[in-house]
Amino acid sequence: MKLAMVQALACFDTPAQVVDHIKQEFGVVITRQRASAYDPTKVSGKKLSAKLKAVFHASREAFLTQTSDIPIAHRSYRLRVLQRELERAEARGNVAMVLQLLEQAAKEVGGMFTNRREVSGPGGGPVQSVQLTVPIDPIEAAAAYQKLMQELDVASRTVRELY
Repeated sequence: MKLAMVQALACFDTPAQVVDHIKQEFGVVITRQRASAYDPTKVSGKKLSAKLKAVFHASREAFLTQTSDIPIAHRSYRLRVLQRELERAEARGNVAMVLQLLEQAAKEVGGMFTNRREVSGPGGGPVQSVQLTVPIDPIEAAAAYQKLMQELDVASRTVRELY
């Protein structure tokens, strides 16, 4: 039971979720405070045994690195769920839901929900970078800055007058 609590907390389950899990799995009723005592990252769990702390940290590391065990992390699973829901919505004649699910599936297939971006140069090679050094006269720079600040002041007054 202790091991189950430690592992659940390591997987970021809340103490309330752990209480429900322990009640269902073992038939034992515990408090949220007792459950949180098995989380060494919390003040109440600082006195946890070294063995259980090691289990917690190993479980947390495995949880953070193993997304392959979580079905929703895979595009094919998400598409299969969308397909099931689409079939249900079609059977009920829910056109609005069908359209939403089709849009969701199109976004999923099109990679809208991924953060992958490949930036490459011509022919897939590396991006060429060029460093330019432009000599500028300090007096010209000060004059350009002054002009820009005046334009900004005029623009901000115009906006204030409009609102």
